[in-house]
Amino acid sequence: MRDLGLVASSCGGLDSRFTAELARPAATRGWRLAVTLTPVAHRWLEATGGLTELAATTDLPVRAVSRLPGEPRPHPDPSVFLFAPASANSLAKLALGIADNQALTLLGDVLGAPGITIVVAYQIQDTRVHHPAWQRHLDTLKSAGVRLHRLDPRRPWSEVLDLLPGA
Repeated sequence: MRDLGLVASSCGGLDSRFTAELARPAATRGWRLAVTLTPVAHRWLEATGGLTELAATTDLPVRAVSRLPGEPRPHPDPSVFLFAPASANSLAKLALGIADNQALTLLGDVLGAPGITIVVAYQIQDTRVHHPAWQRHLDTLKSAGVRLHRLDPRRPWSEVLDLLPGA
């Protein structure tokens, strides 16, 4: 069993699709999930009752906050990460090196590191592609070796699992 750092930010469908179409299928494929959520994604799943269902997909704690000095590390160090769904805001922060929450700190610490695979499956409004910085953010992440995929609301999110090594 390989460890997968599964990271999510708050996007439409998080409450209904994240566990059903990403976490559970990834676990079924043999991944041990080390789940880290942005603070808003955590609040969203907590408010909709989805945290319990998500926690049932892994033997590790679902994280949203940093640990305190001296506390044990709650997750292993995966060599494969899936950031999905990634919001436009979180994708831009990752590209710019802004690590203002545990999820982005985790990804920022391994971005571009040799032997690390990062897949970012993002969900954006169609108008976002016209923003002058958007393509630069994508190009920055691609240059760091990130595999990018735009989630299509009409298609299952689980298709992004095929971008992970060994799929």
